[in-house]
Amino acid sequence: MELLENLKWRYATKAMSGEKVDQDKVDRIIEAARLAPTSSGLQPFEIIVVKNQEVKKKIKTIAWNQPIITDCSHLLVFAAWDTYTAERINYMFDLTNEIRGFKNEGWENYRQMLLDSYPQKDAEENFNHAAKQAYIAFSQAIAAAAFEKVDATPVEGFDPDAVDEILGLREKGLRSAVLLPIGYRQEENDWLANLVKVRKSTEDLVTVIE
Repeated sequence: MELLENLKWRYATKAMSGEKVDQDKVDRIIEAARLAPTSSGLQPFEIIVVKNQEVKKKIKTIAWNQPIITDCSHLLVFAAWDTYTAERINYMFDLTNEIRGFKNEGWENYRQMLLDSYPQKDAEENFNHAAKQAYIAFSQAIAAAAFEKVDATPVEGFDPDAVDEILGLREKGLRSAVLLPIGYRQEENDWLANLVKVRKSTEDLVTVIE
């Protein structure tokens, strides 16, 4: 299967060349993230695509000065909702009704159940839940990048509060969850490029209960 072969090809690239990724490939990677499943279909996150080199330089300084932040083609910032609100929940349910062209009693009852639950919870608890949903889309973007033969490196080593300030995320009701630089590997400067991929065996990873 082509996807599996490309997942074997990918690794957490440590050095990127600065070469630009074609926009159509970037669009497909983002589309894969957009199509990712999320809890209750709420998609409680946004993706900020940073192409501006000066902004990337600012983020690099609070991301352990990792060169891939500035040497990547595009820096994708997955930013989760800071909390769940009635307005946000209603927007997604109304959008579903509009696109499907009808209302469903069961669906409306489910809407009310969420309205009676999420907005009353602690904002930090809600953010942590939303960030998990962002990670699902983040993972799907990584797989899509591998399929496109584009390198993508998960980055959690950064100061999220500083990224939020640089990108003005808090004003939008968002908080940064994880970064994904995408670009092309520069093997001659990457100590990890030619090392064998190491993963647990299927037997060690998977337990089957018949």
